[in-house]
Amino acid sequence: MSKNNTQTEKVSTPAKVYDFCSKKRLILGVIIAVLVIFAAGAIIRGIHFAIEFKGGTLITYTYQGDINTNDVASAVKEIVDSNVTVRTGESLDSGGKQVTISFTSDQGLTADRQTELTTKLREKFADNDLVIYDSNDVNPASGREFLLKCFIAVLFAAFIVIIYIAIRFRNIGGWSAGVCSIFALCLDIFVAFTTTVVCKFSIDSNIVAVILTILGYSINNTIVIYDRIRENRKLMPKASLNELINVSCAQSLTRSIRTSITTIGTMLVITIVVLATGYKSLLSFSVPLMMGLISGTFSSLFVAPVTWSWWKNKSAAKKKSSK
Repeated sequence: MSKNNTQTEKVSTPAKVYDFCSKKRLILGVIIAVLVIFAAGAIIRGIHFAIEFKGGTLITYTYQGDINTNDVASAVKEIVDSNVTVRTGESLDSGGKQVTISFTSDQGLTADRQTELTTKLREKFADNDLVIYDSNDVNPASGREFLLKCFIAVLFAAFIVIIYIAIRFRNIGGWSAGVCSIFALCLDIFVAFTTTVVCKFSIDSNIVAVILTILGYSINNTIVIYDRIRENRKLMPKASLNELINVSCAQSLTRSIRTSITTIGTMLVITIVVLATGYKSLLSFSVPLMMGLISGTFSSLFVAPVTWSWWKNKSAAKKKSSK
């Protein structure tokens, strides 16, 4: 195939080109809807920080037979008056059964309260022969420091992304494209955070992993579209910016949807397996990530390029009027 034929194939427009740039009201509606859902979730469900962010106590007991984690959580909550998480597992050393109890607190657990808690659990679960295996307090200051470091890491990553896009796409207005891509990314992260709040998951290290995963995924999709716009600008020099964006998004639509179906489908399978096996602690990773990926597909096709189009057109109109 000749070079000319290859180039013609690249710039051939899809059978139907959607007017992506006219969807500003759709973007605004989605942002408002997410904000409303987050506010309702925060008021009704509340925002729950895990031990690593708020500080608290971890106590592990060995036990025999079968034990109901909900009953254990209820018994512990009567004493500590805090959100309680109970997980069961096996010791790597002995292979014996273990139940781990975690709850947030500002002061930690004193020796007297630990003795009171252990005594009550032994009385209520006398058949399970509970024996304390390990007990640790997590300092709230360490949790706040960890949260601050995570926040700084995300800000640093966003700054690097803006610089990268500004340099790579400097011929089509790189800085504005970079800022708009971060704006779209913020929506994806906020959707994942809102999902965490609405589902009443604790804000823990899983949400940090979700944010970093979404950052890489969403930015990759957005860069693909920016790359299309850059190529099409060379091959379609007479096209307006909105026409370039609409054609480029239409060219990337099928690829974005197929990639999203693959990744979102994988997370859906993981979620189903987790629900079936009872290892629910992983849900705070799989469910927010799945919703963040869905948002990432939307934002890479609509929010980033359409916001960038609005920015560039407004700047051009302002320059024109000042002359």
